Amino acid sequence: MGGSGTTGVQPSFEELGTTLFATTFVVLDLETTGLSPERDRITEIGAVKVRGGEVLGELRSFVHPGRAIPAAVTTVTGITDAMVRDAPRAGAVLPTLLRFLGDAVLVAHNARFDVGFLRAAAAREDLGPFDPVVVDTASLARRLVRDEVRDLRLGTLARFARSRHVPEHRALADARATVDVLHALIERAGSMGATTLEDLRELTRSTSDRRFRRISLVREAPSTCGVYRFLDARDEVLYVGKATDLRSRLRSYFGADRRRRTDDLVRETARVTWTPTATLLEAEVRELREIRHHLPRYNRRSKRVPTPAYVAVTREPFPRLSIVTTPRDTHRCTFGPLPSRRVAEEIADALRAALPIRPCTDRLRIAQDHRPCVLKQLDQCGAPCDGTQHRDDYDHEVARLEAAVDDPTEVLERLRSRMRDQARRGRFERAASERQRLHTLARVWSRRRRHDALAAVTQLVVSRPTGDGEVDLLVIRRGRLAGTVRVSATADDAAVEQALALAPLTAFETPPGSEDHEEIALIVDHLERPGVRVRHVDGHYALPVPGGAVLAALEDEARRVARDVHRDRQALRGDKVRRAG
Repeated sequence: MGGSGTTGVQPSFEELGTTLFATTFVVLDLETTGLSPERDRITEIGAVKVRGGEVLGELRSFVHPGRAIPAAVTTVTGITDAMVRDAPRAGAVLPTLLRFLGDAVLVAHNARFDVGFLRAAAAREDLGPFDPVVVDTASLARRLVRDEVRDLRLGTLARFARSRHVPEHRALADARATVDVLHALIERAGSMGATTLEDLRELTRSTSDRRFRRISLVREAPSTCGVYRFLDARDEVLYVGKATDLRSRLRSYFGADRRRRTDDLVRETARVTWTPTATLLEAEVRELREIRHHLPRYNRRSKRVPTPAYVAVTREPFPRLSIVTTPRDTHRCTFGPLPSRRVAEEIADALRAALPIRPCTDRLRIAQDHRPCVLKQLDQCGAPCDGTQHRDDYDHEVARLEAAVDDPTEVLERLRSRMRDQARRGRFERAASERQRLHTLARVWSRRRRHDALAAVTQLVVSRPTGDGEVDLLVIRRGRLAGTVRVSATADDAAVEQALALAPLTAFETPPGSEDHEEIALIVDHLERPGVRVRHVDGHYALPVPGGAVLAALEDEARRVARDVHRDRQALRGDKVRRAG
């Protein structure tokens, strides 16, 4: 019987690095009572173990299906109920097959069908998970010879490969024919540069021969985290990326990645370089720095380099809020840097909603002899322009605004009062808008505090467990990553000091600039993950106390509301069914 597609799991690096000549394959074929792994059962198993072109052993057995074999299946396979009457059940045959398979690579034609039946049978017999490394000769043939054969049936491919065995819908005969097909396809794949099991599997996913033939550019890439670069013939950096597994990620560009942009990138690439890193955070930081330095044209981030923004209080008779990219002496105070102008505008709107600071951009004279604008009529401004709002009163509100930079409690409470007032009036959409504004301000304010606290520390050393008996040590200086190293979780202080001495540490003598805000954001996110522990602080590392309790409560409330809204939307869309009780 047959199916379509392929299945399997990602093999280990040791398995993938094995040359095809040295790889042990077990070529398998099953006959069954039908097409459904859940409803139907196996009637015959045939398997051939091969390595280096030589047959190492064969396995064949009928299997009692526990039910009658349909007449239509008997017509195709020739297997009758009488032939399997005295055969062992699947529970007795499968352990033998699994021992025969061992650590070998499983090969089948239309492998999803065969592996699906074996996986279902193993589950019914409580034999544990069945997840072998799989090569599908149908998928491989589709990639290599689809233009040279009429179809991809096993019989057609056996004739193409000049197999000594004729497929006849019997397990062992079909397995023997599949062995010859596999060897013919491996020979064809070798002409394209596929010499390892990893190459063979990647070839089935590759979208073009031209791209796969260039996979030699990354053949030596290690299976570790790091940062990589694609360069053209003039050594111009085309693309910079990071990866938890450099080998797997780089090979995907020459195989499974089907984006047209990737085709263009690979076509222009003359060489690929990479730098392994001790930790993924180091790779992420290196990627940020290199993109900022090289501005590679294939990195989307190069085309929209985020420009940080600040909310500034201007220095004039009637100060106002202004969105700027660089703080100046002409500003009474600034808040930032913020990730983008959009976020800065949201913060400015929230502050104006909490405090009667004029939203207009005109410079007002001390005489307050200006004509009022429409904002006064809309009751959206106290109108200091025409004297409606006295200058002393306005200065008092500006002083509150400046004080909010250190303690936002009053501003946040005013926004909460506005939200509750809208809800009492039944204006629930406006109340929701006010709540969103309140939560945005609290999140940004709290994040800004964490950024500023980190940037103020001369040196901070933290550790984070990796889950495999080791810890990542991070050295952070003035908010920026100076070096990382991985050590044993049981390492004493002397071993830690020795490891840090070997780490590529960087000195930062000046405070971070606006261009460093992305890097600081990465590090702050990392420090807030579970298991992070401070090992050493050179300086003072703490968040300000004023307003801290209010900010923490609002951040928790924002997370809770976001989860509830997400669940409600899932329920309305029918994406998720809530269980009663």
